[in-house]
Amino acid sequence: MRTIINKLREKRIGIIMGGWSSEREISLRSGKNVYQSLKRQGFNAIKIDINQVFAEQIIKAKIDIAFIILHGNPGEDGTIQGFLELLNIPYTGSKVAASAIGMDKVITKRLFEYAKIPTPDYVFVPKNDSIINSVQLIRKKLGFPVILKPCTEGSSVGCVIVDELKVLLKEITKARRRFDDILVEKFIEGMIATVGIIGQRVLPILELVPKKQRFYDFKAKYTKGETEFIIPARIQKKLYGQVQVLALRAHNVIGAKGFSRVDLIIAKNKPYFLEINTLPGLTELSDLPVQAKQAGISYDELVLKILESAID
Repeated sequence: MRTIINKLREKRIGIIMGGWSSEREISLRSGKNVYQSLKRQGFNAIKIDINQVFAEQIIKAKIDIAFIILHGNPGEDGTIQGFLELLNIPYTGSKVAASAIGMDKVITKRLFEYAKIPTPDYVFVPKNDSIINSVQLIRKKLGFPVILKPCTEGSSVGCVIVDELKVLLKEITKARRRFDDILVEKFIEGMIATVGIIGQRVLPILELVPKKQRFYDFKAKYTKGETEFIIPARIQKKLYGQVQVLALRAHNVIGAKGFSRVDLIIAKNKPYFLEINTLPGLTELSDLPVQAKQAGISYDELVLKILESAID
């Protein structure tokens, strides 16, 4: 272990952050924290706030290793990962295919179904499909309430709960103007929970209790005091173990590497897995550092373990 760390200290580490997705500000906060952690630990780290000419930025930075902490496209969908592979620059976290799969909620859910990981019923609404036909299918298959989700956004961006038919038609029409494909999922009331994975280690389950919002939306995630964090989650011991097993299965079925976070709802003692995040946030309010701390892993140790995934 010490040899690996010493080897990493000789490298120029570029923290790839920012980007131009709807989650840019969260990425910048995560990147700042990672940068400060690496500097505290004596690493040669620089920040790279990427934009649409990221190829030129990364080449000019002359880095040996990339610590990717982008959220949303183009960092969480495999784009940056593929570019770094062309340059033969090692990088943290999941590879191209797993990143692309994890970013697509529909493909992720289909793999959950394949791996017998319980997930809420859903209807996929491609951008060019008839809205009327989609609405009729949703009413017949799912009933109400449902939750609309853009297929390839994170941090609950664009998510909205719908309780009646006329609002559904309006919200799908509105979502079409802003996003491409839409996932409409049966909304399940229950305990909101998340499970972090580091390597193949499953972290303690975190229960999330938004104080005002109906679900764990963007405001609840990133506004201090809006959510109560309960860890370990208040789950019966047998179910707790089942959830951890299924979370690791979710991580592995998409081919995730290094670290991830799996989100779910628990209702009537049954878990319903929603999605997997291959680049979870590392801000001061993010879920993964909270879970790591409960497992006895400091923020600096967490960052180091993620960095090591670049050369595993």
